[in-house]
Amino acid sequence: MFIYSVRANTLKFAGIISVALITLVTLIIFVPSYDSVDTDVPYVENKSASFDNIKSSADVVNFLSQFGWSVKEDAVENVEITIPAEFDSVFAGYNDIQKKQGLDLGKYKKKNMVRYTYEVTNYADYDGRVLANVIVYKNKVVGGDICSAALDGFVHGFEKESVQ
Repeated sequence: MFIYSVRANTLKFAGIISVALITLVTLIIFVPSYDSVDTDVPYVENKSASFDNIKSSADVVNFLSQFGWSVKEDAVENVEITIPAEFDSVFAGYNDIQKKQGLDLGKYKKKNMVRYTYEVTNYADYDGRVLANVIVYKNKVVGGDICSAALDGFVHGFEKESVQ
């Protein structure tokens, strides 16, 4: 017959180790992994493009001109939007377009921002109506696209070369 005694300090130590291991395993299982993309500095072909200091409609027009787009002076629409807390398949696809141009709306979930929409006047090889959407949060462009107004049209990032 064996007799084994356990001190209270040993039980406390074993309990702390157990809780730490359970916490670590839980974090590994449930915390999503993220790509190591630096979203603070957007990747675009036009290295001199500035995504900051967007305080007015004129600043949005100047922003779009950095990519070679000419737009009508008057905005088609300026509207406040809220990025959804959960992305459905459509919004996830739209965010993929943003990621391809170095932006990510995922970190702006539940945030209110302004979407400026302008009509593009110099889109080559397309006869329909083309719109430029620019999403601004705290005077910084955080997303946007160039798209056709047709139901069977196109949508791509600010650079024309990023056509889907």
